[in-house]
Amino acid sequence: MRTNVRAQNALRTHEGAIAHPINAQQALRRSVLSCLLFEREFYEDGVEISDRIRTLAESVNPETVAALAVEARNLMHLRHVPLLLLEVLSRTAAGRSDALVSKTIERVISRADEMAEFLAIYTGGGDRRTAKPGRGRQFAAQVMRGLDLALRHFDAYRFAKYGRAGKVKLRDVFRIARPKPVDATQAALFKAAKDGALPSPNTWEVALSAGSDKKATFERLLREDKLGYLALLRNLRNVAEAGVDRDLICEKILLRKGAARVLPFRYVAAARVVPTFEPAIDRALLAAIGELPAFAGRTAILVDVSGSMDEKLSAKSDLTRLDAAASLAAIFAGDDVRLFSFSNHVIEVPARRGMAGIDAIRTSQDHQGTYLGRAVAYMNGLSIDRLVVITDEQSHDHVPPPEAKRAYMINVASNRKRRGLWPLDPYRRVQRERDPLRAGDRTRLLIEALPQKAGLPLSVRPFLCRTATAFAGDSNHASPAARIAASLQRNGSAPRFGQGQ
Repeated sequence: MRTNVRAQNALRTHEGAIAHPINAQQALRRSVLSCLLFEREFYEDGVEISDRIRTLAESVNPETVAALAVEARNLMHLRHVPLLLLEVLSRTAAGRSDALVSKTIERVISRADEMAEFLAIYTGGGDRRTAKPGRGRQFAAQVMRGLDLALRHFDAYRFAKYGRAGKVKLRDVFRIARPKPVDATQAALFKAAKDGALPSPNTWEVALSAGSDKKATFERLLREDKLGYLALLRNLRNVAEAGVDRDLICEKILLRKGAARVLPFRYVAAARVVPTFEPAIDRALLAAIGELPAFAGRTAILVDVSGSMDEKLSAKSDLTRLDAAASLAAIFAGDDVRLFSFSNHVIEVPARRGMAGIDAIRTSQDHQGTYLGRAVAYMNGLSIDRLVVITDEQSHDHVPPPEAKRAYMINVASNRKRRGLWPLDPYRRVQRERDPLRAGDRTRLLIEALPQKAGLPLSVRPFLCRTATAFAGDSNHASPAARIAASLQRNGSAPRFGQGQ
């Protein structure tokens, strides 16, 4: 009698489709690089997600956790989830002689307020909401050393700008790290920062709070280029309500100075808050797209418009994951692009760019189920060279392998149970294609290049994240994760990617 039977995969997505099993390191990357820490998602709450990240980080080797923390902060520009990884690393790498913990803390801390936020997570056992100021004796020597190294990267301006009050304050950081100044100048700086005696920084926030006439203050900041592009978009309603000259506002929107770090959903948010400026905002977004080279071949973009995509990006945001997904789809520049939405049905949408494309995707059909399998099967009947799917992967039905030569899936959520890329090898490195945005025809992932298509940073925020388990690099170029891990193993203090904004 035969007793050896094929093992059945019982893992399912939240909607019932088969979810392919992956190892702890892969699961950790996917959870971290698509995470706004402690924020609730449609299927999972923030506590469940953070607990899973902590558990996974404890199960992989410390070098992997250290490299991922640096990558998440400096390449993906995430702020809080790297600090959670540091808290885990401080325990799993305790007692090592290679100073991995202190070097990683130095690499990850990019803003002065992140030191206090890290201590809040550290003293709260991974949860900053239960933080305690603590005393120096409660902290491992490598944690104190890492904070000491990080403190030395900041000047008076950064200490004053980011010396924010919270459960753990900047003075707590100084008391715990006990940094020894190298000279009298640094001693005076540390004392003033610890005592909260630094002069107010010359920022637009301070200028507005001190200005008696908001209209005059805003106009001065705009003319002197003291109001950054992101700050302009986020404060557009305040600027308009202050009575600032409309032509000046439109001029600065269209100028796009400092827009390189602004993600496309910010344009959507500004246009919704102040609709009267949507024409100028749309022109700015289209201008950014028009300056970039187009991908060759026939491309199909498939956007998930199911009910779960209507979940807000965060508790304080008015935007949804669908806004982020539609924004990404609407900036794709290609020679021959077809745009589709899917939920209960597959609907072809006019392949418009900018705000028109975003609105076309959102209103294409009712936001109901997630029949990804049905949608991919439909795509397999088309003659295309490239398929890009933007979804939260919580499919109701079985998903067949894609037949397109190049197929990519961009996940916009941190769910534990995911469909995986494709059944044959759900975490394979997707096929590379030549990226015209890189000199020397160096190959990179298409989904790494997408944010560049709108003048955005190479990395993307969690709601526009990569689903690959690592940056794909050819045999002649080590991946960023590998380079980070190697640099952390070197003796001495590792160089950082640069200050965060």
